[in-house]
Parts: sequence; structure tokens; C-alpha cells
Amino acid sequence: MSVDLSGTTKRPSDENFPVASLVLSRQHRDAVLAFYAFARMADDIADAPDLGAAEKLARLDALEQALLAGDPTIPRAARLHEVDGQRKAGRDPARDLLRAFRQDVVKARYNDWAELIDYCRYSANPVGRFLLTLHGERSSAFGPVDALCTALQILNHLQDCGKDREQMGRIYIPIRWMLAAGSEAAFFDPSRTALRRAVFDAMLDRVDALIDQAQSLPEHLQNARLRAQSLATIALARRLSRRLRQADPVLERVQVSRPDACVAFLCGLPGTIRRPSPRDHRVTAAAVRRSGSSFRLGMQSLSPERRRAIHAVYAFCRAVDDIADGAAPASEKRGFLREWRRELDRLHRAPETPIGRELARASTLFKLPLEECHALLDGMETDSADRVRLASDYELGLYGRRVAGSVGALSIRIFGAPSAHDFALNLGRTLQLVNILRDVDEDAAHERVYVPLSRLAQLGLSDAPAATLVADPRFARVCESLAEEARAGFAAADTALMRLDRRALKPAILMMENYRRVLDRLQARGWGRRQGRLRLSTADRLHLITRAMRPA
Repeated sequence: MSVDLSGTTKRPSDENFPVASLVLSRQHRDAVLAFYAFARMADDIADAPDLGAAEKLARLDALEQALLAGDPTIPRAARLHEVDGQRKAGRDPARDLLRAFRQDVVKARYNDWAELIDYCRYSANPVGRFLLTLHGERSSAFGPVDALCTALQILNHLQDCGKDREQMGRIYIPIRWMLAAGSEAAFFDPSRTALRRAVFDAMLDRVDALIDQAQSLPEHLQNARLRAQSLATIALARRLSRRLRQADPVLERVQVSRPDACVAFLCGLPGTIRRPSPRDHRVTAAAVRRSGSSFRLGMQSLSPERRRAIHAVYAFCRAVDDIADGAAPASEKRGFLREWRRELDRLHRAPETPIGRELARASTLFKLPLEECHALLDGMETDSADRVRLASDYELGLYGRRVAGSVGALSIRIFGAPSAHDFALNLGRTLQLVNILRDVDEDAAHERVYVPLSRLAQLGLSDAPAATLVADPRFARVCESLAEEARAGFAAADTALMRLDRRALKPAILMMENYRRVLDRLQARGWGRRQGRLRLSTADRLHLITRAMRPA
């Protein structure tokens, strides 16, 4: 069996991510290059434009047999066979790759995220497992390396989505996700940038979660050079993810630059000296930094241990909220939320994510009621629906209890004020009312209306498309009544604080004052003259910063 490779194959240096960099020892680098050459040959067969599907499959089958037999007429197969005989690494992961290449020949579309992940299990993860086995690493590193390889594969698919469709007729963006733009053709329409952007960002949210999961990989590795390469690869993956968020790969080529590679190399160097300490807390702190939330001011007033715990809670809230608000189909969102329920269930056994491990730590230290995390997930399931309506005041109260009261119930235990449970629940409901009033138009754009239909019915308004409801002058009158309830909620919180530990509750007080100012601005603007999302002024933020710097 042979295939003409002239002018078609990439070299290791052409890849986004280091395949066999000089960081690796020569002994290992030669074996990696043998594995890469075999995989490259199989990939070229699967992608050959002048071969039919039957011929491609026949050649891949013959290549596998050559690998198993060490057939010297196929030098690349013979070399990897030799490597496997010497190092007990190469044959099985190469056969998994061949399974993926066969799939590329016969399958050009993926229905949902689970199908894409299953494909990556064979098209990407064997590479990482080969490297671990080659270096004699422990099986504890398999989970993080699988996460990293899957992330790299999906990043490459996003990079090449236009080229893959045009040149090979393949699309690795799930069909259900593309339907958010109406159809496959609409998704790739150059003019549909905004809809495409939402889908890309939702996929990148999942990729970033995988990179976060891979963050612990260097901690598991014994080989210093492999540690260094893993650190560099993780840094490059993060950089490419950021670049893909800033550009449209359908319209332009998005790739990491030479300076990116240099920075990644520098990130890897410490790995040659020592094994990194656990970095889970850096993942949760980064989630807080990226958010730009005003709650950060309150967090900074906490002791380091309490701050680390509240970062874990906030990162969990941010992760599940991003799922609910993202552009993935509702069925996919529910699946991702179920994954988080499973993570909560194994929290005190073997959590698999950095957020989960940090949440487990916080739960142990501050006796967090994890049923509140499940309650938050219940609220996120409501938000994940394609269309959201709340029938009554009871449903509004239940929704607020789940998405805001749960966060308050967790937070006050970290603040050291568990006796403020009722205060936290009531304040949570008040803050959620302000959120609803602030985000009326933004929510309507996603077909969400949180003002109870029963209140609208009292004014003669029946259910209708969200944009129609919020544009009706009678809708403003219901907003006025909700604003008065929020105002009363702030007054009740002020009263409750008179008998509570204000110093311990300083973060909650800062959040409360932030939202009270938002309500003031909303009421001053009026409910019938909404023009985009209201944001606090510089003066408002300076006031909050001043409050944060002085004792409660």
C-alpha cells in the first residue's frame, strides 16, 4: 500500500501546538516524531481529494495491518511498530487515531456536543495518552491530558471551520448549534457575524472549561521536560481561544503568532525546574477578574481564606450562568447542567474540575449547604429554556430563591455570619428584582419575561412575544410595582442589619448599595424610556470604592 505524499503533508513545525519540541529529550523526541509521521500519513489518506471513500478505507486498513506486522515496505508503520516494541507505547493510540480517520471518511457532520466529544476521544486524546505512556507517567494524568487534547482539537476545528467545509465538506460545529443561525448555509453566510459569534463563544466557553480542567496536568507529571511542554501547550491553547473570541474564523485565518509561541515557551520553563503547586484557586480567581463584577470590591475586604472560598462560589455561579445564557440549544444546556450536578455529587470524593475542587475545599472549611448549589442549578434550568415565562408571584419568588437566595445562603456562611440566613434570602430576592428590572430588554431579546403573567393579566395583557410585551405601555406600570417591592426590600434589609454583624456582612452591604444605586438610576430614567442596559456612572463606582475602603 502506498499514497503519494508529495506536497501534501505538514511538518511538526507547521502545527499550532508543539508536537516534538526541543524541550523534550532526544530519546523521546524521536519516538514522538515516529508517531507523528504515522498519524500524518493516515491523515493525508483520509483527506486525499483524488481518492474515493472505499479506497481511503482500504488504505487505512492496510496501514493498520502494516503497523501491527511492522511491514518494512511501509517505513512509517514499521518505525512506529519498532517504537512500540521498544517502548510499549504507540500501537494502541495509533489504532485509535485510525478509527477517527475512518470516521472522517464516512462522517461529515456532528449532531450535538456529545458526538463531537466522542470523536475527539479517538482523534485527539490518544496523542496525549501516547506521550504519557512514553514518558512512564501515572494514570492520574489521563483525565487532565484528555481534557487538554479535546480542547486543542476543538480549537483546531473552529480555526479551520471555513476551510474544512469548503475543501473537504466536513463541519465539526454541531448541527444543533448551527441551527441557532437558522441553517448551515445561514451560519456560514459572511453577513451573519453576530449569530455566528454567539455560537463560537458558547463553544469556546466549553473549550475554556476543558483548558481549566487541564490546568492540573503539570502537577501530575514526573518528567520535567514533559511538564514544561504541557505548560507551554496550555498557555498556547488559552491564547488561541482568546484570539478566536476576537475574530471570525469564517472570514479570516485565526492563529497563534510567533510572539505567542515565545511567551508560551517562557511559561513552560519553570516546569523544568520544579513541579507546579496546585493552581485551582487561580482558575476561580481568574473567573472573578474576567467578570468585572462590582462584587469584587466586597470580596477584596475578606481574609485570604474567605476570599478564596467566595471565589469558588462565584466561579461556580459564573460557569452555570454562562451555560444558561449561551447560544447552545436548550437540550445541550440541560446536559451541561447535569454534568455540574454530577460534579456536585462527587464533590467530597473526587471532583474533576478546578471549580469543583475549590468548592469542595470551601464546603469543608465553611460547612456550605450544597443543596443550595443544586437550587441554583434548578434556577439555571429555568433560564436554559428557549422561552421563559413565570406564571405567578409564587413562581417569581421560587425563581428568585433559586438563582439569588441560594448564592446569599452560601455567601453568608463564608462571610462568617450564618445567623444572617433570612437576611440573605430576602436580600437575594430584592437584588433579583433589580436584575429583572435592569435587564428587561436584554432578556426580551432572548424571549425571556420574568414579570409574572398574572400581574400582566390584571392590566389586560395576555402572553405574547417578549418584544411585544415589554413594548406595551402597561408593562411599565408593572415594572413600577416591582420597583416599589425592591425598594421595600432594601428598607427591610437596612432594618435587619441593625441587629446583625455589619463588619462580617460588609461584602453583602457593598453589593446591596450597588444594586440600590442601580434601582435609583432606573427609577430616575423611567420605565417607559429604556435605552439599552443601564450602567453605573464613574461617580457611583468611586462611591462604592470609598465604601469598600472604610470599615463597615
